[in-house]
Amino acid sequence: MRAGVAATVAGEPVTIVEVDAREQAVRARAPEHALPRPGTREARQLRRWLTQVLVTERVVAREAATLRGAEAPPHAELLPDTLAHMEVGSVAAATLADPVGRAVFARITAGVVVDVDEVADYHARHPDRMPESAVAEHLCASARRRAYRRWLDARCAELVRLAPGYEHPGDPRQPDNTHTH
Repeated sequence: MRAGVAATVAGEPVTIVEVDAREQAVRARAPEHALPRPGTREARQLRRWLTQVLVTERVVAREAATLRGAEAPPHAELLPDTLAHMEVGSVAAATLADPVGRAVFARITAGVVVDVDEVADYHARHPDRMPESAVAEHLCASARRRAYRRWLDARCAELVRLAPGYEHPGDPRQPDNTHTH
C-alpha cells in the first residue's frame, strides 16, 4: 500500500490525513479524560477503530449510490436502545447515524422475516417479557440488525484492504491488541 494510505475501499484510498481529521473531530467533541492519551497503545486502537468506521462508511456509500429515492427509517427505530447498539456493533451502529446508512439498512434487510414458529417459541420461553403481539416485531428488528451486520462484514471483507498499523482493533496479530469480542 502506498505511503500516506491507511486503507483502500475497492481500490480507492482512505488516507492517513482522513484518519487524523476524524480523530481530531472525535477529540474536539469528547471530554479529554474520556479518550486515550495520544501516542499510547489505546490511542492507536482508537485510530484503528476510526479507520474501521471510515472504510465502513465508504462501503455503505458505494451501496447507497445504487439507491434511488430510498426512505431512511428513523435512527431510534433501528437502534432503539443500548442492547441494539451492542447487537449490531459500534462500527455498524456508526453507519446508522447517517440517513444514507439507514436507507442502505432498509434496502439490505427488506426481505428479513421471522416465522410464526420462532415467535411462538420465543413467547413460550419468555411469556412475561412482552406481549405476544410485540414479539414478532422485536425478533424481526433483531434479525434485521444481524442481517445488516453480516452484509456489512461480507462487503468489507470483499472491498477493504487495510495498511499495516491500521488493522482491525480486534486482530490478534497486531501488537496493541486489547480488544476482544
